[in-house]
Amino acid sequence: MDLHTILRLPTGIFYAQGVKANVIFFDKKPASEDPWTKEVWIYDFRTNIKFTLKKNPLTYEDLKDFVKSYNPANPKDRKETERFKKFTYEEIMQRDKVSLDIFWLKDESLEDLENLPPPEEIAAEIVENLQAALEEFSSVYEELKNKQ
Repeated sequence: MDLHTILRLPTGIFYAQGVKANVIFFDKKPASEDPWTKEVWIYDFRTNIKFTLKKNPLTYEDLKDFVKSYNPANPKDRKETERFKKFTYEEIMQRDKVSLDIFWLKDESLEDLENLPPPEEIAAEIVENLQAALEEFSSVYEELKNKQ
């Protein structure tokens, strides 16, 4: 396998706040003693980006910059941007525990703890996420019940 791209998705877009998700792109290759992966491009669509399941869901429009950066027609012509960076196989192998949890953008939410949203806004977001999760589980339950 040749792992060539990772898309770091915002937390909470599939289930709830705090749940991280990534999309990995790779090409299937025949077995080899040497790794096929020479470099990995990472698009950070997580840092300082916020979506919710109901009020601000992820749309195709939100992913247009990633698609442009990914450049599926000409991947060799990719260019680094603020959100899209290339890391070599050697750089990744030197990381602690060979972690692919790579980030380089400064998380604004961690630097401005004095200006957190009001508690009622935080509580409303928690309620929204819990309700969305409950709706998802309810639909799964109904589907399973109807199959019996």
